[in-house]
Amino acid sequence: MNLEGVEKTMLLTLFAKAKHSQQKNHKFYDSKAIEVMSKVDYDFSIAEKDKFMQMGTIARTIVLDEMVGEYIKVHPECTIVNIASGMDTRFNRLDNGRINWYNVDLENSAKYRLKYIEDTDRVKTLAYSAMDSGWTQEITIRNDVLFIVEGLTMYLNQNDVESIINIIDENFDRCTIFMEIMPPISVKNTKEESIEETNSKFIWGVEKGNELTKFNNNFKWIKDVNLFDGVNIYKPHYRIVTWLPLLRKRMDYIAVLEK
Repeated sequence: MNLEGVEKTMLLTLFAKAKHSQQKNHKFYDSKAIEVMSKVDYDFSIAEKDKFMQMGTIARTIVLDEMVGEYIKVHPECTIVNIASGMDTRFNRLDNGRINWYNVDLENSAKYRLKYIEDTDRVKTLAYSAMDSGWTQEITIRNDVLFIVEGLTMYLNQNDVESIINIIDENFDRCTIFMEIMPPISVKNTKEESIEETNSKFIWGVEKGNELTKFNNNFKWIKDVNLFDGVNIYKPHYRIVTWLPLLRKRMDYIAVLEK
């Protein structure tokens, strides 16, 4: 099966989740990822060998599943907007039967997603660029909204990231953002073989999440959650080194912003 670069990138993380879910000591189980991967005819041998990509995906999934799950417990009827959703299946893992969920992605990506993962009465896919404010008009709720921006900012430039934050601010009254950020040193030095094979490149990052409030001071920075927290759950023996400050500064983190 011939896939475009965007489609390959979308499937890489799903591949990692499906593979992890079928391991004996899995830390999360993603039946939808397994189901979709069983239908995709593609050679994932490069992704199979890319242990760094797999570890990053699994760590990020562990951390964000916990963070989003906690948010849902406190806000059981919230609306969640997943920006640059790709083939994400978090709704299937965390649904409490009451939340509403929107997946926002580029038109080609949205169409590819819908080939394998159908919308439901509480899940809707919106075909827009994250920097096109048009997607906001399809979401009627303006309060109690959680935005997830996962695996995106490192491929954008600063103006794009600022645009996303400003679009959210201009269209939603009370909300929270979970935004994955890659530190600048990792933007320059990190190489993932399976990602490079798709011709995607890391471009942008900041050291700390509080730097994002410079783009829009209507948001306040709450905290940063290092993805090594997920690595420590996935690979407990890594704790011997993941506490090191110089090492933690190189790992992606989830910045939490509130308005």
